[in-house]
Amino acid sequence: MAGIRKDFISDYDGLADQWWDPRGALAPLGWIARARSDFVPAAGHGRAALLDVACGGGLFGPYAAGKGYRTVGVDLSELSLREALRHGFDEVVRADVADLPFDDAAFDVVTAGQCLEHVPGPYAVVAEACRVLRPGGTLVVDTIADTAVARFVSITLAENVPIAGRPPRGTHDHRLFVNRERLTRVAREHGVDLRLVGLRPRLREMARYAVKRLDEVRMVRTRSTAVLFLGVGTKK
Repeated sequence: MAGIRKDFISDYDGLADQWWDPRGALAPLGWIARARSDFVPAAGHGRAALLDVACGGGLFGPYAAGKGYRTVGVDLSELSLREALRHGFDEVVRADVADLPFDDAAFDVVTAGQCLEHVPGPYAVVAEACRVLRPGGTLVVDTIADTAVARFVSITLAENVPIAGRPPRGTHDHRLFVNRERLTRVAREHGVDLRLVGLRPRLREMARYAVKRLDEVRMVRTRSTAVLFLGVGTKK
């Protein structure tokens, strides 16, 4: 696709000091990380390992901490990986998430949060996530759907309404938003049947957050997957 951005990594390097700011541009990623953790089962054995694809500054770390896994994060942003190590990850690896430097079936759980909509090859990332997942392991991904309503909510509203937690303008490219049917098909071809669940912020909490009465907003599940959605499945 002509004109598709491929340099989103520079955005996250520039925002690396905001990963843990509850009112910074990356704050909503922490809310989503918390919701994602609800779909991760407790470790079934003492050597269980969890891979967080595009881990960024490690926002998923505190939520994975009590589940019994050795946590590994992979990302291209060196500055973000330093933050992940400071916030609970056991190991971090700098690598392309579409070409993971791990053996087949190396992890009991693989998560990929809010990254598929920022790469030109999201389905290759999903295929890699499935490859490094062991049979019986859990895959959890969340991203933004390729719909008109998602474009309106995630770009027109989210990038322009002047409140805390607003991503900088240009953060999202709607042409990279993820096709749900293709996502589930690719995962199925690689052994994982994904169940899709919609997510949205609690509206009352969002209103209180906007007027600085809360520092975190919880996400709730919805039937509609037309904007923000999560996919979870077990590898055959």
